[in-house]
Amino acid sequence: MKEISILPTVRYGYDFIPPEYLPEGKNEYWLRNAQAGRPEVSWRKLKSQEIEVLVKNENYCSNWDHFLVTDPFDPALIRNSNFYGLIRLGMLRDALLLHHDFRIPAGIRNSTIISCDIGNDAAVQDCPYISHYIIGDQVILSRIDELQTTNHAKFGNGALKKGEPEEARVWIDVMNEAGGRSILPFADMIPADAYLWGAYRDDRELMSRLLEMTQREYGGYRGNYGVIGSASVIKSCRIIKDAAIGEGAYIKGANKLKNLTVHSSETEPSQIGEGVEMVNGIVGYGCHIFYGVKAVRFVIGRNCNLKYGARLVHSVLGDNSTVSCCEILNNLIFPFHEQHHNNSFLIAGLIQGMSNMAAGATIGSNHNSRANDGEIRAGRGFWPGLSVALKHSSRFASFVLIAKGNYPYELAISLPFSLVNNNPAKDRLEVLPAYFWQYNPYTLERNSWKAQDRDKRKIKVQHIETDYLSPDTAEEIIAALGFLESWMGEAGIALEDGESADLPDGPDPELPARGMERHDRGTVVLKPRKGRLAYREMLRYYALKTIAAHITAHPALNFQDLREELGPIDPEDRVRDWVNLGGQIVPAFRADALRRDIREGRADRWAAVHRSYDAMAARYPADKLKHAWAVLYLLWGPELPGRPHPCRDAEAFQAALAELLGIQRRLCGRIYQCRAKDFLDPFRGITYRNAEEMRAVAGDPEQNLFIRLSREQLARFESLLGTLLYRLKQPGGGGGLARSNTN
Repeated sequence: MKEISILPTVRYGYDFIPPEYLPEGKNEYWLRNAQAGRPEVSWRKLKSQEIEVLVKNENYCSNWDHFLVTDPFDPALIRNSNFYGLIRLGMLRDALLLHHDFRIPAGIRNSTIISCDIGNDAAVQDCPYISHYIIGDQVILSRIDELQTTNHAKFGNGALKKGEPEEARVWIDVMNEAGGRSILPFADMIPADAYLWGAYRDDRELMSRLLEMTQREYGGYRGNYGVIGSASVIKSCRIIKDAAIGEGAYIKGANKLKNLTVHSSETEPSQIGEGVEMVNGIVGYGCHIFYGVKAVRFVIGRNCNLKYGARLVHSVLGDNSTVSCCEILNNLIFPFHEQHHNNSFLIAGLIQGMSNMAAGATIGSNHNSRANDGEIRAGRGFWPGLSVALKHSSRFASFVLIAKGNYPYELAISLPFSLVNNNPAKDRLEVLPAYFWQYNPYTLERNSWKAQDRDKRKIKVQHIETDYLSPDTAEEIIAALGFLESWMGEAGIALEDGESADLPDGPDPELPARGMERHDRGTVVLKPRKGRLAYREMLRYYALKTIAAHITAHPALNFQDLREELGPIDPEDRVRDWVNLGGQIVPAFRADALRRDIREGRADRWAAVHRSYDAMAARYPADKLKHAWAVLYLLWGPELPGRPHPCRDAEAFQAALAELLGIQRRLCGRIYQCRAKDFLDPFRGITYRNAEEMRAVAGDPEQNLFIRLSREQLARFESLLGTLLYRLKQPGGGGGLARSNTN
C-alpha cells in the first residue's frame, strides 16, 4: 500500500515540473506561458492597500509577490480563499454572470487556487481545490470538489510525456476485444483516422508511422496546464482531473472527468451532465452527454448524444450519432449510428454508418473460437431488428435488415439491401434480396434525408456520404447479381430482362444459395427473379441519376461533350474496390496512395492526412461520375445492331433519361404505399374510438412530412429532367462545353 508523502509547505504550489524534466534554460512556467498567450507585462504586482483588503476579507496567500493581477482589479471581490504558487488574474470588476437562471457574481469566494491563470471577470465559488489550470474569460466555476492537472497530463491523447514508461500509453482496442487492432486516440482524430489505423494491420510500416506521428504531435515535455475555455460553466461536479475543456462548455453534476479533451466552441458548445463518468478520451464539438453515462477509452465525434446510462468502452463513435441506455464495447462506429435501448449490446464490431440497433439486439454475443478475438463487420445501413443475437465472426453487406431471432451460426450476408431471417421451423436461413427497394423504400429514402437533416456540424472535417446508392453499394449490387445469376443458372431458372422489379409474373421459386452461413443446414434466397430485376433497376437509377445531376450542374454540356469528358469506357476496367473511410467513400487506389504517402514521409502529420481526405472528397464527384457511366455501360451490355447504346448514341441516352423519370415516379409511389400501410392496417385503429380520433393522434399519409417532401422532390425532379431532355434535343444538344478537369 502506497503511503502518503510528507512535503515541506514552503514549496506548496511550486515545482510543478520535476527538475530532471525541465529543458535547459527553462523554468516550470515555460509551457504555461506559451499556453496563456499573454505578454508578462499585462500582469502587475499587488499594491499594499490591495493586499490589506484581501487579508481583511479572510484571504491567504503563501507569497503575495507571486499574486499578479490585471487592471481594473477590485480586491473586494475575493473573499475567504487561499492562494499558493504563481497566481495571475485577469480583469476583475463588480459584475454578475448569468447562465440560464443561474446567477453568480464575478470574483473568487471560499476556494483554494494553486498556481493558476484566471481570465477576465471569472466567477469561482466554493471550489476547495483548483490546481494548475488556465481559466478563460467569464468562466463560472461553482462547487467543484477537485479540479487539478498533473505535470504529465495528456488530456486523452495516446501519447507519452518525457520519462514515462511505454505501459503508461493509453490504447483503444477497437473492432477486436483481444487488442489486435488497437489504436491511439488523439484530439483531432476522426473516424477515417481510426479506420486507417485499425483496418490495415498488415501494413506494419504504416502502423509504425502512425504511432510516430501521434507521439510527435501529442507527446513531448511535461508541464502543460489544464484549460477551461472562455464562457464555460462548470458547477456541482466532484472530480475533474487532467482535462482540457473548450470554450462555451456546460458541465454540471459530473462525477468524474479524467484525462480528457472536451472540444467545445461558441458555435458548437458541448455539454456534460449529471452522474457522468468519463476517463481517457476525446469528446467532439457539439456533443451532449447526460444522465449517468460511463465512457472509458473512447473518441466521440462531432454532434453526438450519449444519455441514460449508456456505456461506451474502448470505442470510437462517429459524428452525428445518438446512443442511450445500451452497452458498446470495442467498436469502431462510423457516423449516423442510432442505439437507444437498455438491453442492447454491440461488441467488437466495425459498423460503417447510417446504422440503427433495435431493443434486445446482442451483436457479437458469442465467440465461436477459443479466444475473444472474433469480429463483426457491417456495411452502411446495418439494421439488426428486435432481439437479434449474432455470433462472431460475421460480415454483412450494406443496408441489411435482420429479422428478430437467435442466429445460431456465423453469417456472411453478401446481398445488400436484403432482409435476413432465421427460420427455425424449416431449420434454414432465408434471404430476401433488394428487400428495401421493393418493400420499404420509405425507410431507405428517409434514412438518407434524415442523415442530411440531422447533420448539425458547423465544421465538417469528416466527409460523409449519405446517399444509399453510391459507388460502394453499387459495386455490392453488381457482386450480388453475380451470385444470384450463378445460383439461378445452377437451379435452371431463366434470366429475364425488364424495366422494373414490379413486372415479372409467374412463379418465383426459392433459390438454394451458398456461403452465407457457417453451416450446411441450407440457405435459400426468396423471390430471386424479383430480386435480380430490383437490383438492376437500382443500378440504372444510380447511374442515370448521377449522370443527370452532372449534366444539370453544367448547363453548357451536351452529349458529345459528356462522352469526350468521360473518355472511352471499358466496364471491366471500372473502379470496383471502394473504401469507406469513416463515412467518406473513396476508390481503394486513393486510400492506398495515402498509405504510401504516410509510409514514405510525404504525409508526416495528421493535418496532412486530413488534407488528403479533403483532396479525395474534391475528386469524388468525378470519380463517382466515371463509375456511374461505366455501370450504365455494363447494364446495357455491348452495342448491337438495332439496339443503340445510351453511352454511345444521343437518342438512346435521352430515352434512358426518360426511363429515369419513370423509376423516380415508381419509387415515389412505393414510398407512399409502404407508409400508407401503417394507416390502413385495421389493427392500427383498435385503440381509437373512431377514424377521426386516429387522424387527430397519428395523422394520415397525406400529412406525413416525408411523404410531402418526397412528392416535392419528384415534382422538382420532373421539372429538371424535363428541362434537361428538352435541352438535349435541341440542335447541338446544349452547346459547347468549357471542359472541366475530371481526372
